[in-house]
Amino acid sequence: MKPATTLQTRSDLNLSPHRKSRWAMLKQQKYLFLMMLPGLIWAIVFAYTPMVGLYMSFVNYQPTLGGFWSTLFSSEFVGLEWFRYFFNNGDFWIVMRNTLASTLITLLFSFPMPILIAIAINEIKNVKFKKTVQTASYLPYFISWVIAANIIVTLLSSDGAINGILKFLHITDESVLFLQNGKYFWWIVALGNTWKDMGYSSIMYLAAISSINQELYEAAKVDGANRFKQIRYITLPHLKPTIVILLILALGGILNAGFDQHFLLGNDLTRDYSDVLSTYSFRYGIQNGMFSYAAAVGMFSSVVAFIIVVIVNYTAKKLNGQSLF
Repeated sequence: MKPATTLQTRSDLNLSPHRKSRWAMLKQQKYLFLMMLPGLIWAIVFAYTPMVGLYMSFVNYQPTLGGFWSTLFSSEFVGLEWFRYFFNNGDFWIVMRNTLASTLITLLFSFPMPILIAIAINEIKNVKFKKTVQTASYLPYFISWVIAANIIVTLLSSDGAINGILKFLHITDESVLFLQNGKYFWWIVALGNTWKDMGYSSIMYLAAISSINQELYEAAKVDGANRFKQIRYITLPHLKPTIVILLILALGGILNAGFDQHFLLGNDLTRDYSDVLSTYSFRYGIQNGMFSYAAAVGMFSSVVAFIIVVIVNYTAKKLNGQSLF
């Protein structure tokens, strides 16, 4: 018995405590890891495998009758030529201006609105009315941008409801051509994005509010705090971690102005304001057949977004102690 015990002890000593704990955790939670396996396979197949196509940004790819992969890897390697062409092109500054302006104005409206909606819905005491308001605020999110764009175009047309209200209030005597004038375009997209997404985005804030200990509100009432003070000193501080994380994610998508809304609401008269990175790469890649150029533009957008996420996450961690990773 003693030799066996000594042998087992030696084999255990060969494993470091860290490795032993990791192996024990793997054995204990093996079924959880098996449940995670389908999601991991999905991510590898649909998220990481297509990243091989980024090689297209560094070659002069032209589709042929052969297979995609054989054509891609046999294409002429041009290095950073497509990136230089993009940066030196006169369209670069126009497209970047439109992308940044559209996303920043959208962020100005769309980020605080879900917070306000979540707080307002939480303050409703009538359960039936509360559910009605929640459902009404969620509905625009499930409408496709094709339908949403048609609604916006109808409202902003020369004989639409918006112009009718402006004339009724004597703000203007003639119809305002909102969708033919570029200076209105960024604001139209920003308000459209806010209207469409604010209800659905408020779900995460409502979930965070529901996790707040109700005894804090009861104690605040005893101390004489009204509803506004309860929101300021209890609700908002508890929402801070959620707000920081969602702000990091929102800033990470600052170069993703949205393809659907700009493509559907934009036209030739507003192209100088509606052409963003996504529509620009679509026009050159699909319509003009410059696939490698479009891939380079898309890769540039993704790399910049990643850098912004890392910087904002680091800054938030240093200033507030809250971060995404």
